[in-house]
Amino acid sequence: MEIQYNPRYPSVEDLRKKAKRRIPGFAFDYLSGGANEEVNLRKNTDEIREVELMPRYITTHTHTDMKTELFGHVYDAPFGIAPVGLQGLIWPKAPEILAKAAFDYNIPFILSTVTSASIETVSEITEGRAWFQLYHPVEDELRDDLIRRAADAQCPVLVILSDVPTFGYRSKEIKNGLSMPPRMTLRNIRQILGRPHWALQTLMHGAPSFEVLKPYIPRGMNMHHLGLFMDKTFDGRLDEDKIKILRDKWKGKLVLKGVASEEDTEKAIRLGLDGIIVSNHGGRQLDAGPSSIKALRNLASKYKDQITIMMDSGIRTGPDIARTLACGADFTFMGRSFMYGVGALGEKGGNHTISILKRQLQQVLEQLCCGSVDHLPDHLM
Repeated sequence: MEIQYNPRYPSVEDLRKKAKRRIPGFAFDYLSGGANEEVNLRKNTDEIREVELMPRYITTHTHTDMKTELFGHVYDAPFGIAPVGLQGLIWPKAPEILAKAAFDYNIPFILSTVTSASIETVSEITEGRAWFQLYHPVEDELRDDLIRRAADAQCPVLVILSDVPTFGYRSKEIKNGLSMPPRMTLRNIRQILGRPHWALQTLMHGAPSFEVLKPYIPRGMNMHHLGLFMDKTFDGRLDEDKIKILRDKWKGKLVLKGVASEEDTEKAIRLGLDGIIVSNHGGRQLDAGPSSIKALRNLASKYKDQITIMMDSGIRTGPDIARTLACGADFTFMGRSFMYGVGALGEKGGNHTISILKRQLQQVLEQLCCGSVDHLPDHLM
Protein backbone atom coordinates (compact mmCIF):
# COMPACT_ATOMS: atom_id res chain seq x y z
CA MET A 1 0.00 0.00 0.00
CA GLU A 2 1.03 3.62 -0.53
CA ILE A 3 2.73 5.21 2.46
CA GLN A 4 0.31 7.75 3.93
CA TYR A 5 0.22 9.25 7.40
CA ASN A 6 -1.30 12.16 9.28
CA PRO A 7 1.35 14.94 9.34
CA ARG A 8 0.02 16.11 12.72
CA TYR A 9 1.51 12.97 14.27
CA PRO A 10 4.70 12.23 12.31
CA SER A 11 6.44 10.27 15.08
CA VAL A 12 5.70 7.49 17.56
CA GLU A 13 6.42 9.98 20.34
CA ASP A 14 3.62 12.21 18.99
CA LEU A 15 1.31 9.19 19.05
CA ARG A 16 2.36 8.34 22.61
CA LYS A 17 1.54 11.86 23.81
CA LYS A 18 -1.80 11.86 21.98
CA ALA A 19 -2.70 8.43 23.39
CA LYS A 20 -1.88 9.61 26.90
CA ARG A 21 -4.36 12.49 26.48
CA ARG A 22 -7.04 10.23 24.96
CA ILE A 23 -7.21 7.14 27.17
CA PRO A 24 -7.62 6.76 30.96
CA GLY A 25 -4.48 6.92 33.04
CA PHE A 26 -4.76 3.32 34.25
CA ALA A 27 -4.91 2.08 30.64
CA PHE A 28 -1.91 4.18 29.64
CA ASP A 29 0.08 2.97 32.65
CA TYR A 30 -0.73 -0.63 31.73
CA LEU A 31 0.60 -0.05 28.21
CA SER A 32 3.67 2.04 28.97
CA GLY A 33 4.84 0.69 32.33
CA GLY A 34 7.51 -1.82 33.25
CA ALA A 35 8.63 -3.94 36.17
CA ASN A 36 9.89 -2.60 39.48
CA GLU A 37 11.83 0.66 38.93
CA GLU A 38 11.50 0.36 35.12
CA VAL A 39 15.28 0.31 34.64
CA ASN A 40 15.15 -2.29 31.88
CA LEU A 41 12.20 -0.58 30.23
CA ARG A 42 14.34 2.53 29.71
CA LYS A 43 17.54 0.59 29.02
CA ASN A 44 15.94 -1.34 26.15
CA THR A 45 15.44 1.73 23.98
CA ASP A 46 18.43 3.70 25.27
CA GLU A 47 20.89 0.94 24.40
CA ILE A 48 19.38 0.39 20.95
CA ARG A 49 20.01 4.08 20.29
CA GLU A 50 23.66 3.76 21.24
CA VAL A 51 24.11 1.74 18.03
CA GLU A 52 25.63 3.82 15.23
CA LEU A 53 25.40 3.20 11.49
CA MET A 54 27.95 4.37 8.91
CA PRO A 55 26.71 5.95 5.64
CA ARG A 56 28.63 5.28 2.42
CA TYR A 57 27.81 8.18 0.11
CA ILE A 58 30.13 7.74 -2.84
CA THR A 59 28.44 4.76 -4.40
CA THR A 60 26.08 3.81 -7.22
CA HIS A 61 22.99 3.55 -5.02
CA THR A 62 19.81 3.32 -7.11
CA HIS A 63 16.99 2.06 -4.89
CA THR A 64 16.01 0.73 -1.45
CA ASP A 65 14.18 -2.53 -0.81
CA MET A 66 12.50 -3.35 2.50
CA LYS A 67 11.01 -6.67 1.43
CA THR A 68 12.03 -9.51 3.74
CA GLU A 69 11.48 -13.25 3.44
CA LEU A 70 10.58 -14.94 6.70
CA PHE A 71 9.47 -18.58 7.01
CA GLY A 72 8.69 -18.80 3.31
CA HIS A 73 6.60 -15.60 3.06
CA VAL A 74 7.91 -12.35 1.60
CA TYR A 75 6.78 -9.45 3.78
CA ASP A 76 6.80 -5.85 2.56
CA ALA A 77 8.80 -4.63 5.58
CA PRO A 78 11.14 -6.21 8.15
CA PHE A 79 8.88 -5.53 11.11
CA GLY A 80 5.64 -6.89 12.54
CA ILE A 81 3.14 -6.33 15.33
CA ALA A 82 4.07 -8.05 18.59
CA PRO A 83 1.50 -9.75 20.85
CA VAL A 84 -0.02 -7.55 23.55
CA GLY A 85 -2.44 -8.72 26.21
CA LEU A 86 -5.90 -7.19 26.62
CA GLN A 87 -5.44 -4.75 23.74
CA GLY A 88 -9.10 -3.72 23.89
CA LEU A 89 -8.37 -1.95 27.18
CA ILE A 90 -6.34 0.62 25.27
CA TRP A 91 -8.92 1.09 22.50
CA PRO A 92 -11.98 -0.96 21.55
CA LYS A 93 -11.32 -3.46 18.75
CA ALA A 94 -7.58 -2.69 18.88
CA PRO A 95 -6.46 -6.22 17.83
CA GLU A 96 -8.92 -6.24 14.93
CA ILE A 97 -7.71 -2.79 13.82
CA LEU A 98 -4.07 -3.85 13.94
CA ALA A 99 -4.66 -7.23 12.32
CA LYS A 100 -6.40 -5.52 9.38
CA ALA A 101 -3.59 -2.98 9.03
CA ALA A 102 -0.98 -5.77 9.13
CA PHE A 103 -2.84 -7.68 6.42
CA ASP A 104 -3.25 -4.60 4.22
CA TYR A 105 0.44 -3.71 4.50
CA ASN A 106 1.66 -7.33 4.32
CA ILE A 107 3.45 -7.52 7.67
CA PRO A 108 2.96 -10.19 10.37
CA PHE A 109 0.55 -9.78 13.28
CA ILE A 110 0.92 -11.96 16.39
CA LEU A 111 -2.23 -12.62 18.44
CA SER A 112 -1.80 -13.16 22.19
CA THR A 113 -3.66 -15.86 24.10
CA VAL A 114 -4.83 -13.20 26.56
CA THR A 115 -5.96 -10.45 24.23
CA SER A 116 -9.42 -9.23 23.32
CA ALA A 117 -10.06 -10.83 19.91
CA SER A 118 -10.50 -14.50 19.13
CA ILE A 119 -8.23 -16.65 16.99
CA GLU A 120 -11.06 -17.19 14.53
CA THR A 121 -11.89 -13.49 14.15
CA VAL A 122 -8.29 -12.48 13.51
CA SER A 123 -7.78 -15.39 11.13
CA GLU A 124 -10.74 -14.22 9.08
CA ILE A 125 -9.39 -10.64 8.99
CA THR A 126 -5.92 -11.76 7.89
CA GLU A 127 -7.01 -14.66 5.65
CA GLY A 128 -5.07 -17.09 7.81
CA ARG A 129 -1.81 -15.15 7.97
CA ALA A 130 -1.82 -14.18 11.67
CA TRP A 131 0.62 -15.84 14.02
CA PHE A 132 -0.54 -17.10 17.42
CA GLN A 133 1.32 -16.74 20.72
CA LEU A 134 0.60 -19.46 23.24
CA TYR A 135 0.66 -18.95 26.99
CA HIS A 136 1.23 -22.53 28.07
CA PRO A 137 -1.84 -23.94 29.88
CA VAL A 138 -1.66 -26.23 32.89
CA GLU A 139 -4.06 -28.77 31.37
CA ASP A 140 -3.05 -30.78 28.30
CA GLU A 141 -6.61 -30.72 27.01
CA LEU A 142 -6.69 -26.92 26.89
CA ARG A 143 -3.25 -26.80 25.28
CA ASP A 144 -4.33 -29.22 22.58
CA ASP A 145 -7.56 -27.37 21.88
CA LEU A 146 -5.78 -24.02 21.52
CA ILE A 147 -3.29 -25.63 19.15
CA ARG A 148 -6.13 -27.19 17.18
CA ARG A 149 -7.91 -23.86 16.86
CA ALA A 150 -4.72 -22.16 15.70
CA ALA A 151 -4.16 -24.90 13.11
CA ASP A 152 -7.77 -24.73 11.94
CA ALA A 153 -7.34 -20.96 11.59
CA GLN A 154 -4.32 -21.63 9.33
CA CYS A 155 -1.90 -19.74 11.57
CA PRO A 156 1.48 -20.29 9.89
CA VAL A 157 3.54 -19.74 13.04
CA LEU A 158 3.02 -20.74 16.67
CA VAL A 159 4.96 -18.60 19.15
CA ILE A 160 5.51 -20.10 22.60
CA LEU A 161 6.20 -17.73 25.46
CA SER A 162 9.10 -18.49 27.79
CA ASP A 163 9.64 -15.33 29.83
CA VAL A 164 6.62 -15.35 32.18
CA PRO A 165 7.42 -18.08 34.72
CA THR A 166 5.89 -15.64 37.20
CA PHE A 167 3.98 -12.40 36.75
CA GLY A 168 6.13 -9.28 36.83
CA TYR A 169 5.94 -6.94 39.81
CA ARG A 170 4.53 -3.79 38.22
CA SER A 171 3.77 -1.14 40.80
CA LYS A 172 1.63 1.04 38.55
CA GLU A 173 -0.72 -1.83 37.73
CA ILE A 174 -1.02 -2.82 41.39
CA LYS A 175 -1.78 0.78 42.34
CA ASN A 176 -4.35 1.09 39.54
CA GLY A 177 -6.08 -2.18 40.42
CA LEU A 178 -5.04 -3.92 37.20
CA SER A 179 -3.53 -6.91 38.93
CA MET A 180 -5.49 -10.16 38.99
CA PRO A 181 -8.25 -9.90 39.98
CA PRO A 182 -8.72 -6.34 38.61
CA ARG A 183 -10.76 -3.83 40.56
CA MET A 184 -12.47 -0.58 39.65
CA THR A 185 -11.53 2.19 42.08
CA LEU A 186 -13.00 5.66 42.48
CA ARG A 187 -9.75 7.00 41.01
CA ASN A 188 -10.18 4.85 37.89
CA ILE A 189 -13.81 5.92 37.51
CA ARG A 190 -12.74 9.56 37.59
CA GLN A 191 -10.16 8.85 34.90
CA ILE A 192 -12.82 7.23 32.70
CA LEU A 193 -15.12 10.23 33.12
CA GLY A 194 -12.24 12.43 32.04
CA ARG A 195 -11.91 10.52 28.75
CA PRO A 196 -15.48 10.64 27.37
CA HIS A 197 -14.60 9.52 23.83
CA TRP A 198 -12.83 6.40 25.12
CA ALA A 199 -15.72 5.78 27.52
CA LEU A 200 -18.34 6.11 24.77
CA GLN A 201 -16.46 3.82 22.39
CA THR A 202 -15.98 1.25 25.14
CA LEU A 203 -19.66 1.44 26.02
CA MET A 204 -20.62 0.93 22.37
CA HIS A 205 -18.32 -2.07 21.85
CA GLY A 206 -18.49 -3.55 25.34
CA ALA A 207 -15.85 -3.98 28.01
CA PRO A 208 -12.76 -5.88 26.81
CA SER A 209 -12.58 -9.56 27.67
CA PHE A 210 -10.30 -12.54 27.03
CA GLU A 211 -11.93 -13.55 23.73
CA VAL A 212 -9.48 -16.35 22.92
CA LEU A 213 -10.29 -17.99 26.25
CA LYS A 214 -14.03 -17.29 26.26
CA PRO A 215 -15.01 -20.91 25.40
CA TYR A 216 -13.19 -22.14 28.50
CA ILE A 217 -14.23 -19.54 31.10
CA PRO A 218 -17.30 -20.59 33.12
CA ARG A 219 -20.25 -18.23 32.73
CA GLY A 220 -21.14 -15.74 35.43
CA MET A 221 -17.67 -15.38 36.97
CA ASN A 222 -17.05 -12.20 38.93
CA MET A 223 -13.66 -10.49 38.75
CA HIS A 224 -12.32 -12.29 41.80
CA HIS A 225 -13.13 -15.73 40.44
CA LEU A 226 -11.84 -14.77 36.98
CA GLY A 227 -8.49 -13.96 38.58
CA LEU A 228 -8.43 -17.31 40.34
CA PHE A 229 -9.36 -19.05 37.08
CA MET A 230 -6.50 -17.40 35.18
CA ASP A 231 -3.97 -18.24 37.90
CA LYS A 232 -5.13 -21.84 37.93
CA THR A 233 -5.34 -22.25 34.15
CA PHE A 234 -1.91 -21.04 33.02
CA ASP A 235 1.60 -22.08 33.93
CA GLY A 236 4.13 -19.81 32.26
CA ARG A 237 7.11 -21.98 33.11
CA LEU A 238 8.37 -23.94 30.10
CA ASP A 239 10.70 -26.94 30.11
CA GLU A 240 12.16 -29.13 27.39
CA ASP A 241 9.47 -31.79 27.70
CA LYS A 242 6.69 -29.25 27.13
CA ILE A 243 8.49 -27.85 24.10
CA LYS A 244 9.08 -31.34 22.66
CA ILE A 245 5.35 -32.06 22.86
CA LEU A 246 4.54 -28.78 21.11
CA ARG A 247 7.13 -29.50 18.42
CA ASP A 248 5.54 -32.92 17.80
CA LYS A 249 2.00 -31.58 17.70
CA TRP A 250 2.51 -28.36 15.73
CA LYS A 251 3.10 -28.89 12.02
CA GLY A 252 3.84 -25.25 11.16
CA LYS A 253 6.74 -23.05 12.14
CA LEU A 254 7.49 -22.98 15.87
CA VAL A 255 9.15 -19.99 17.55
CA LEU A 256 10.35 -19.47 21.13
CA LYS A 257 9.78 -15.94 22.46
CA GLY A 258 11.53 -14.39 25.45
CA VAL A 259 15.04 -15.68 24.77
CA ALA A 260 18.03 -13.88 26.26
CA SER A 261 20.62 -16.56 27.01
CA GLU A 262 22.93 -18.81 25.02
CA GLU A 263 21.60 -21.82 26.94
CA ASP A 264 18.00 -21.23 25.86
CA THR A 265 19.07 -20.56 22.27
CA GLU A 266 21.01 -23.82 22.12
CA LYS A 267 18.03 -25.71 23.53
CA ALA A 268 15.76 -24.14 20.90
CA ILE A 269 18.14 -25.29 18.17
CA ARG A 270 18.48 -28.78 19.63
CA LEU A 271 14.70 -29.17 19.97
CA GLY A 272 14.15 -28.32 16.31
CA LEU A 273 12.50 -24.92 16.65
CA ASP A 274 12.41 -22.68 13.61
CA GLY A 275 13.19 -19.38 15.29
CA ILE A 276 13.60 -17.37 18.46
CA ILE A 277 12.43 -13.91 19.43
CA VAL A 278 15.02 -12.24 21.63
CA SER A 279 12.90 -10.35 24.14
CA ASN A 280 12.59 -9.33 27.77
CA HIS A 281 8.83 -8.80 27.57
CA GLY A 282 9.27 -5.08 26.99
CA GLY A 283 10.96 -4.63 30.36
CA ARG A 284 7.83 -5.86 32.13
CA GLN A 285 9.25 -8.97 33.81
CA LEU A 286 12.90 -8.83 34.94
CA ASP A 287 14.11 -5.34 35.72
CA ALA A 288 17.60 -6.60 36.56
CA GLY A 289 18.12 -8.41 33.25
CA PRO A 290 20.05 -7.39 30.12
CA SER A 291 18.57 -5.12 27.48
CA SER A 292 17.13 -6.81 24.42
CA ILE A 293 19.76 -5.37 22.07
CA LYS A 294 22.63 -6.52 24.29
CA ALA A 295 21.27 -10.07 24.30
CA LEU A 296 20.66 -9.94 20.54
CA ARG A 297 24.19 -8.87 19.67
CA ASN A 298 25.63 -11.75 21.64
CA LEU A 299 23.24 -14.39 20.27
CA ALA A 300 23.36 -13.21 16.65
CA SER A 301 27.15 -13.35 16.63
CA LYS A 302 27.07 -17.03 17.66
CA TYR A 303 23.88 -18.57 16.27
CA LYS A 304 22.73 -16.52 13.25
CA ASP A 305 23.47 -19.31 10.79
CA GLN A 306 21.72 -21.96 12.90
CA ILE A 307 18.27 -20.48 13.59
CA THR A 308 16.14 -17.49 12.60
CA ILE A 309 16.70 -14.73 15.15
CA MET A 310 14.10 -12.00 15.68
CA MET A 311 13.79 -9.33 18.37
CA ASP A 312 11.25 -7.22 20.20
CA SER A 313 11.41 -4.98 23.32
CA GLY A 314 12.59 -1.39 23.12
CA ILE A 315 12.17 -0.90 19.37
CA ARG A 316 10.04 2.20 18.76
CA THR A 317 10.96 3.83 15.41
CA GLY A 318 12.27 3.26 11.93
CA PRO A 319 15.87 4.07 12.94
CA ASP A 320 15.49 1.61 15.85
CA ILE A 321 14.45 -1.09 13.36
CA ALA A 322 17.51 -0.33 11.22
CA ARG A 323 19.84 -0.46 14.22
CA THR A 324 18.38 -3.79 15.35
CA LEU A 325 18.69 -5.38 11.91
CA ALA A 326 22.25 -4.10 11.64
CA CYS A 327 23.04 -5.87 14.92
CA GLY A 328 22.04 -9.21 13.44
CA ALA A 329 18.27 -9.61 13.78
CA ASP A 330 16.52 -11.25 10.83
CA PHE A 331 13.26 -9.50 11.72
CA THR A 332 11.80 -7.16 14.33
CA PHE A 333 8.53 -6.79 16.24
CA MET A 334 6.98 -3.89 18.13
CA GLY A 335 4.07 -3.73 20.55
CA ARG A 336 3.89 -0.34 22.24
CA SER A 337 4.45 1.72 19.06
CA PHE A 338 1.37 0.21 17.43
CA MET A 339 -0.72 0.45 20.59
CA TYR A 340 0.17 4.14 20.92
CA GLY A 341 -1.04 4.54 17.34
CA VAL A 342 -4.40 2.93 18.04
CA GLY A 343 -4.75 4.73 21.37
CA ALA A 344 -4.13 8.03 19.59
CA LEU A 345 -6.02 7.58 16.32
CA GLY A 346 -8.41 4.65 16.82
CA GLU A 347 -9.28 2.87 13.56
CA LYS A 348 -6.67 4.87 11.62
CA GLY A 349 -3.90 4.13 14.09
CA GLY A 350 -2.65 0.87 12.60
CA ASN A 351 -2.25 2.15 9.04
CA HIS A 352 -0.74 5.40 10.29
CA THR A 353 1.88 3.71 12.48
CA ILE A 354 2.95 1.27 9.78
CA SER A 355 3.23 4.16 7.31
CA ILE A 356 5.49 6.31 9.46
CA LEU A 357 7.70 3.36 10.39
CA LYS A 358 8.12 2.42 6.74
CA ARG A 359 8.87 6.02 5.76
CA GLN A 360 11.39 6.41 8.57
CA LEU A 361 13.12 3.14 7.69
CA GLN A 362 13.18 4.04 4.00
CA GLN A 363 14.85 7.36 4.83
CA VAL A 364 17.53 5.62 6.91
CA LEU A 365 18.27 3.17 4.09
CA GLU A 366 18.47 5.97 1.53
CA GLN A 367 20.68 8.09 3.79
CA LEU A 368 23.05 5.17 4.37
CA CYS A 369 23.01 4.39 0.63
CA CYS A 370 21.97 0.89 1.61
CA GLY A 371 20.01 -0.90 -1.09
CA SER A 372 18.46 -3.63 1.07
CA VAL A 373 17.72 -4.31 4.72
CA ASP A 374 19.87 -7.45 4.31
CA HIS A 375 22.91 -5.18 3.89
CA LEU A 376 22.39 -3.13 7.08
CA PRO A 377 25.01 -5.15 9.02
CA ASP A 378 27.58 -3.79 6.54
CA HIS A 379 26.89 -0.32 7.96
CA LEU A 380 27.31 -1.21 11.61
CA MET A 381 30.07 0.76 13.30
